Amino acid sequence: MTTPGLASSALDVPYSRIRELAEMAMRMDAAAASPDEKVLRLYFGESNLPTPEFIKRAAQKAMADGYTFYSENAGMLSTRKALARYYEERHGVTLDPQSQIVVTASGVQALNVGIRCLLDPGDEAIVLTPAWPNGSAIIQMVNARPRQVAQPFTGERYGIDFDALEAAVTPRTRLLLYTSPSNPLGWVATGNDQERLLEFTRRHGLWLMADEVYERLYYDTPALGTPVPTILRKARPDDAVVAVQSFSKAWCMTGWRVGWLVSRADLCTKAAQLNEFIVSHPASFAQRAGEAALEWGEKTLLEMLARLKENRDFTMAALARLPGVTVPRPDGAFYLFPRIDGLEDSFEFCRRLLVERKLGLAPGVAFGAGGEGSVRICYASERSLLEQAMERLSEYLNARG
Repeated sequence: MTTPGLASSALDVPYSRIRELAEMAMRMDAAAASPDEKVLRLYFGESNLPTPEFIKRAAQKAMADGYTFYSENAGMLSTRKALARYYEERHGVTLDPQSQIVVTASGVQALNVGIRCLLDPGDEAIVLTPAWPNGSAIIQMVNARPRQVAQPFTGERYGIDFDALEAAVTPRTRLLLYTSPSNPLGWVATGNDQERLLEFTRRHGLWLMADEVYERLYYDTPALGTPVPTILRKARPDDAVVAVQSFSKAWCMTGWRVGWLVSRADLCTKAAQLNEFIVSHPASFAQRAGEAALEWGEKTLLEMLARLKENRDFTMAALARLPGVTVPRPDGAFYLFPRIDGLEDSFEFCRRLLVERKLGLAPGVAFGAGGEGSVRICYASERSLLEQAMERLSEYLNARG
């Protein structure tokens, strides 16, 4: 009798190198004799701030009011209308909440259902990297192939290698996926970048998917709180464009698992249908909490942004003092991606840093092509933790020689 095995599409998806280190850190913490021996965790992409109280109260009220039943597969119409108002007020973009917005159970589920709508087995998708690995993994999970194109670092900022994009196109290419603001780079696509990406995908007949989850975490703008301009500002109504978003980062709602996607009516109709077979819809009371975040969250968001900008500047200054470390200046998100001279195995570097100094960073190799030689530091923690982390990293680099 032959014992069946697992699907090759599942086996081909690599284990997250970030999660591998994180689980090692969790085991170390479980064995720690005192709080002083616990790991300083800067490997995950989340703020240490709790969800604001007014959002929690909105969820509690929603549950008391009976929002505990199924909603539409596309999400509650009230949530989609709130998102349409958000795009109108923040971006000057007019959307039909009935046909152009789908609420999803997290940003990653928006990526998942969007990619499932666009790729067949054997298709290819170009992914700008270094990038959060989930996009490439989801492409593999639908039996398609990610073709990673590294973003070059020019000495001041990251950019886009359009010649490399041209070289990556094949007859099976269907999609280009990019992230702005970038996780892990903090890079933000300029207006010119967006126009060139749109021109490239129109010319080759590709879908363009923009992961804009960090859109509100933008610092180098005259008015703090101004969002990164969405690709939807540049797109025509008939363009093959998808914007992916989430409540997780800007409103400290990582555990709530509510996101959304915006696209043409044909994709949104199919994505809403597929939602039924993946997750049905996000929790109804969590959708109401998201509505409260959009309506009342600006003051809290601005306070968090000011704190994050201070943390960014502090951590950049600390890293700049370390020999052999180059720190590209990020314009958005809440990560630094320093390059370390002579670093050829970032996973082993981070593993030893974790074991020897109890400091948890994410290895650059986890983020795909162009990531090796760097590490990712999430600076969304309190200042005291960042100060300790920079001390430990300095000690480790000095000991490493």
